[in-house]
Amino acid sequence: MNDLLSLKNKNYALSGGTGTLGGSIAEYLIRNGAHVLLLGRSLEKLQAKQSELNDIVAKSTSIFKVDVMDEKELLQLKDGIKKEFKHLDGLVNLAGGNIPGATLKPEQTIRDITMGDTRKVVDINLFGTVIPTVILSELMVEQGYGSIVNISSMAAKQSISRVLGYSMAKGAIDIFTKWMANELASKHGDKLRVNAIAPGFFIGNQNRRLLTNEDGSYTERGNSIIKNTPMGRFGDASELNGMVHYLLSDASSFVTGSIFDVDGGFSSFSGV
Repeated sequence: MNDLLSLKNKNYALSGGTGTLGGSIAEYLIRNGAHVLLLGRSLEKLQAKQSELNDIVAKSTSIFKVDVMDEKELLQLKDGIKKEFKHLDGLVNLAGGNIPGATLKPEQTIRDITMGDTRKVVDINLFGTVIPTVILSELMVEQGYGSIVNISSMAAKQSISRVLGYSMAKGAIDIFTKWMANELASKHGDKLRVNAIAPGFFIGNQNRRLLTNEDGSYTERGNSIIKNTPMGRFGDASELNGMVHYLLSDASSFVTGSIFDVDGGFSSFSGV
């Protein structure tokens, strides 16, 4: 069983690895013997995260300044990974987020939403996963194996107020995950897998002001989420790591096209 769960000497590419959830996942992977390839647009943030992670495990990470929306840059990245590392065992697509113009304020209606910002949110949360998946999976097809983990959301399962663009994109991530799982397994073999994790509510930089006040107390929205979460709390970033480990490892060798909730019971509760 230990061999099934081993991540040692594996290479995993990770977008969004400088954020709260991505940083936790990156640290977990290197502590379990993997080498992490951090992908991002900000060289400064990448270097800071690399320094932090290499202080934990020496020479455990590599960084690549790349825009996951830029096909040309990703094609160059693919060639670079093949040349330098020879193999890519997995990809975790964490790039995403929201922006103010695409988030309705409580007193606003849908007519107040900024369509340009909404398109940007759909693009980064959907195509920021689709494009790197399509391009980097070519390496996995060539080598005959690989596991891809996408990030879905509770917003893909039911309507969550205020975040229309984010919700539409994450709903599309679910069907893309299933579609890509079928595409790779049916055409290229059973060792190529694509799954997704749907996190519940975790406090990170993008939603901190929505869920907490400056004094650390919960906002009305934050309290509403807690009320509808059977475990009665927000998740800790580290609580995604076990599912990521499972999906990247050989322990999930017959699992593809699935979306796994890690949400403290939020999606199972009707509110009554």
